[in-house]
Amino acid sequence: MSAAPLWTSGAMAQAMRASINGTLPEAVSGLSIDSRTISPGEAYFAIKGDVHDGHDFVAAALKAGAALAVVEAAQRDRFASDAPLLVVDDVLAGLVDLARAARARLNAQVIAVTGSVGKTSTKEALRRVLGAQGETHASAASFNNHWGVPLSLARCPASVRFAIFEIGMNHAGEIEPLVKMVRPQVAIVTTVEPVHLEFFAGIEAIADAKAEIFAGVEPGGAVVLNRDNSQFTRLQRRAKKLGISRIVSFGADRKSDARLLDVSLHAACSAVHADILGHDVTYKLGMPGRHMAMNSLAVLAAASLAGADLALAALSLSQIEPAAGRGVRRTLEVANGEATLIDESYNANPASMAAALNVLGRAAIGPHGRRIAVLGDMLELGPTSAALHRGLIDAIKADHIDLVYCCGPLMCNLWDALSTGKRGGYAGSAAGLEAQVVAAIRAGDAIMIKGSLGSKMKTIVSALEKRFPGRTALDEAAV
Repeated sequence: MSAAPLWTSGAMAQAMRASINGTLPEAVSGLSIDSRTISPGEAYFAIKGDVHDGHDFVAAALKAGAALAVVEAAQRDRFASDAPLLVVDDVLAGLVDLARAARARLNAQVIAVTGSVGKTSTKEALRRVLGAQGETHASAASFNNHWGVPLSLARCPASVRFAIFEIGMNHAGEIEPLVKMVRPQVAIVTTVEPVHLEFFAGIEAIADAKAEIFAGVEPGGAVVLNRDNSQFTRLQRRAKKLGISRIVSFGADRKSDARLLDVSLHAACSAVHADILGHDVTYKLGMPGRHMAMNSLAVLAAASLAGADLALAALSLSQIEPAAGRGVRRTLEVANGEATLIDESYNANPASMAAALNVLGRAAIGPHGRRIAVLGDMLELGPTSAALHRGLIDAIKADHIDLVYCCGPLMCNLWDALSTGKRGGYAGSAAGLEAQVVAAIRAGDAIMIKGSLGSKMKTIVSALEKRFPGRTALDEAAV
């Protein structure tokens, strides 16, 4: 049986108040903003980005099989008179209008996720857990900004039972308009940490920005908050002020509604014993790290609030796996044996860096293996940046990391603090460090690579994968 179309052309035109040009198909199968990856039958939105104007790629999208293109009236004359177009004043505003129409037609339980750390992994865990219990839609990748959220929402089929949206920010005022579009019944704040400090006066200001997510919670809805976090009371107070009475807390704190009773941390997974809203639950979590175990409490609490079966949800957690660049493990075939690569290259801040070092500290190594951290700059940390980089020395000591490679002007602060025995190598950039890291790897090592997106640590991951072809943990499970 073929899937129902995502949108009829008529419904799209009505939602976006668009004028119709040419002969449009009756319906579209999906939405895209990238002419390079568009599938036949999808609608192409010619959004103006920071670098490119999507109108430059309309012809390519239509040639690739796009059913129609959404363009702005001011650029309509660039295209053939019979081109299949929906013409709007502003393409991004049109996408937002379509997103609102998508939300209006939903009869689903909608969950929104924000937080300084763990948004994407929590969203992906919810996708896995809820997807086992009913048709589920979730944001792709980290589509959590001013275009990612409306695109994710507009892509949501009307038939789903559950819908999960990730909402991010690095400035105050960014979350509120997005969450008012999503209108969740359940909102999660994973944690509040000192990130994006370049744009905030302090952690309290970050908490206030995260608390904007409460502004869109549907009447009678619930929020899920980290009781172990320093900003819990501030967030709780804000939620109550906005009339939200169902505040569910998670953490190790005795007062937590979803409470961690015990956790056994292993190299590649964890065993968790918890009390979730009064139910005693023991489960295996398919990802390592105490931070992942803590966020799994929020996942189960939210799933339960959304009407999912708690026991089935807990069972599904054994199946979760890291998203790209967020802890994916790969076995590298090196001389005389194997090494383990832990790819954490997607992004970094002090909290996620400490969590990744903790996971590395528990990684299995061979008889002569070493635990090696390859660290790039953490960006947007403002005036305390030097101290926050230098402060990673505590986690490196506590987690018994054997060797540290650093790159970037900010990570030089940590390099200077390292004892001679722990110094692997330093370079001004990831590209400059690449050869040193590739040359250093030997059998039995576990190597973790992490840095902010702008520090381009993925180049080192790619260099290792190219030099030492291997297999992912997923491949190994299939053997």
